Amino acid sequence: MSAQATAAAPVRAAPAAEYRLGAGDVVRITVFQNPELTLESRLTEGGQISFPLLGAVRLGGLSVTEAEKVLVDGLTKGNFLRNPQVTIIVLQVRGSQANVLGQFNRPGRYPLEMAETRLSDLVALAGGVAPGGADVIVITGLRNGQAFREEVDLPALFAPGGQARDIVVRNGDAIWVDRQPIVYIYGEVQRPGPMRLERGLTLLQALATGGGLTPRGTEKGIRVHRKSADGQIEVSQPAMTDLLREGDVVFVRESLF
Repeated sequence: MSAQATAAAPVRAAPAAEYRLGAGDVVRITVFQNPELTLESRLTEGGQISFPLLGAVRLGGLSVTEAEKVLVDGLTKGNFLRNPQVTIIVLQVRGSQANVLGQFNRPGRYPLEMAETRLSDLVALAGGVAPGGADVIVITGLRNGQAFREEVDLPALFAPGGQARDIVVRNGDAIWVDRQPIVYIYGEVQRPGPMRLERGLTLLQALATGGGLTPRGTEKGIRVHRKSADGQIEVSQPAMTDLLREGDVVFVRESLF
């Protein structure tokens, strides 16, 4: 085969991993031409069901395909049926879930219906981040028995190349979005009050968002009150290009002339 033909050959995508059954999942099991073996059952905390002819069978942790094979093998090796055809349908997913909390449009507990459910999938299921939400998503849980915590920048997640940050969500993970940071502007401005701290917000931009100075306001009278690391309030006279930080209070004094 020529190099040109090889380069033009289609690339096969890797198949998506199957969902694995977990405790609390409700399944419907049917055996072709054997209606007496039809069963709807919830997996126990140990991941087991009680199946006719076979008794207790552990299906927890198996994919649907693997679970079907376990039942086929049991019916065959027990000489109950010849060439049985078993079908399993997951009716309710309860064994693998994640909590979506904080400033989402639809926070709640969501089932992980695919083995490779990713962060972006959960964000979409929860209706996206609410208008008052921050730009950072925090994921906590367990990985290999160890505590896990990761912060993911939301705009970067959906930017080109953001797939590398699209974490696979695991059972028991919590996904949290805090409120958007706020700054406060008051004094001689047209629209005083709290203001959303957008990324890279400068003093000049904040004043513009507040409608600008009133006729009595003066740039020389602008002060920023900021809490230091030790909890003390520091007052400074910033430049218009200085970046504001969360919790900053911008005060515009009245001109004396």
